[in-house]
Amino acid sequence: MRALSVNSARPIEDHPLMLIELPAPIPGPGELRLRVQACGLCRTDLHIIEGDLPLPTLPIVPGHQIVGIVDQVGEGVTHFQAGDRLGVPWLYSTCGRCAFCWRDQENLCDAARFTGYHVNGGYAEFVVAPETSAYPLPTGISSAHLAPLLCAGVIGLRALRLSEVRPGERLGLYGFGGSAHITIQVAVHWGCEVYVFTRSEAHCALARQLGAHWAGRVEDDPPGLLDSAVIFAPVGGLVQQALRVLRKGGTIALAGITMSPIPELDYALLYQERTVRSVANSTRQDVRDLLRLAVDIPIRTEVRVFPFEEANHALQLLKQSRFNGAGVLAIS
Repeated sequence: MRALSVNSARPIEDHPLMLIELPAPIPGPGELRLRVQACGLCRTDLHIIEGDLPLPTLPIVPGHQIVGIVDQVGEGVTHFQAGDRLGVPWLYSTCGRCAFCWRDQENLCDAARFTGYHVNGGYAEFVVAPETSAYPLPTGISSAHLAPLLCAGVIGLRALRLSEVRPGERLGLYGFGGSAHITIQVAVHWGCEVYVFTRSEAHCALARQLGAHWAGRVEDDPPGLLDSAVIFAPVGGLVQQALRVLRKGGTIALAGITMSPIPELDYALLYQERTVRSVANSTRQDVRDLLRLAVDIPIRTEVRVFPFEEANHALQLLKQSRFNGAGVLAIS
């Protein structure tokens, strides 16, 4: 099978993804194999490829927003069969025995493994995943438009929940890429008044189309103080900016898997019971809930589809925020 592999961490401008031939993987007990149709591009992929995250194994095939068709099932698989269209997200497997797993916080399991990070992911023609980490997908939506839901959408939903925003409250979104353009649709569905902070005029325009009450730059003062905020851009300095316009008792959720250093804070910014918290991965229930919301709202993903062979170029554009919404690789 064809796959895009990272042999060593390098800037995406150096074209580190190499097109190679690998044997098609064989599903083991409790596993299934998908013929990949589409795989979303995520900033986490960039962090892996460029070495911002410690790499547990090399070489590695990235990609964790996978949509594909089951073509083989391993022994003991009972819920799916050949021909089913399924999605495979970031969370690949957990131990199932630790206190976190027992509390439905498997996203914090110390033994968790992640797709496209510990095991080969979706930048390939085939991928193997545990039956417990594959999800049936809504009908009537193309594979390219479904792919961003599996991480960008899921982590956005989890970030919203951890921001503690309530219907009718003011929510700030910092950065407006693949995840935020899905998250805003959930927030608007909940009745929130959404303020978007971004440097891009094109992103501001899309935010307004999707229901933003206000859109502007980080330095601007929004029409009112925020009750909650989600920071998507991996820029530590945004924490200060968000605290500046956060009401007493408000909460900021940091949605990125990594972030540049957060500058020293004046305690007065944090005082009055303001909270800053991280968002780590997602649970299986988060995936199920987001896919249900995608139908109920319904969520409309804005995607730019790239040929498989143009992954390096596509990720360069993602790094530069050169397109609206989410990027997706067309695999087969």
